[in-house]
Amino acid sequence: MLTGAGISKESGLSTFREQDGLWEQHAIEDVATPKAWYANPDLVTQFYNERRRQLFLAEPNAAHLEVKNLETHFDVQVITQNVDDLHERAGSKNILHLHGKLNELRSQIDPKEIHIAKNWKVTEKDVCSYGKRLRPNIVWFGEDVPLMPVASELVRQCDILVVIGTSLQVYPAANLLRDAPLSAKIFLIDPNELTVRGIAAHRIHHIKEPATKGVQTLRNFILANKS
Repeated sequence: MLTGAGISKESGLSTFREQDGLWEQHAIEDVATPKAWYANPDLVTQFYNERRRQLFLAEPNAAHLEVKNLETHFDVQVITQNVDDLHERAGSKNILHLHGKLNELRSQIDPKEIHIAKNWKVTEKDVCSYGKRLRPNIVWFGEDVPLMPVASELVRQCDILVVIGTSLQVYPAANLLRDAPLSAKIFLIDPNELTVRGIAAHRIHHIKEPATKGVQTLRNFILANKS
């Protein structure tokens, strides 16, 4: 299962790709690149503090909970592009965060040195063991996605690939669909029209509904057709 910002939208978290999304207030180059961090760490820290504050107030919605409930019937592996922890709070067991975690900070010197944010507000006084300011543990634009090989292998093993709330415009994550076996059923849950490159149209079942309703539709469909 691959999830994106659309699954958390109904929990009140803004998405990046819509008119009212975060990019409208801040250019990508100003808050979500290594260059931005070194040019203006105060602005980047403020931006992610606000994201973290919103997350601390949010709760998992019915889609997150339904994904967890699918574990009763299936071996569910969640690959998420989201940096929130709503899948964890909903109780899902197997979660791979492709783009990092909002509630974590990491050393600029040693990426393996991870710190858990004690609250939503981080300041210049939050430093690593080297005395350097902690940056968000987020994979920014222009950076490698270290967990892509792990995600690709999970998709290669799937019988059913469910994609929820992602525009399929963010790479390399969007390429994961191509790793699905030819025998795998592919379901897209999103109310918008989506362009899927490199996948034959007959392999895709598009449920054009918001995540909370769409996951319930999916559940009813696959359980009714489970062999």
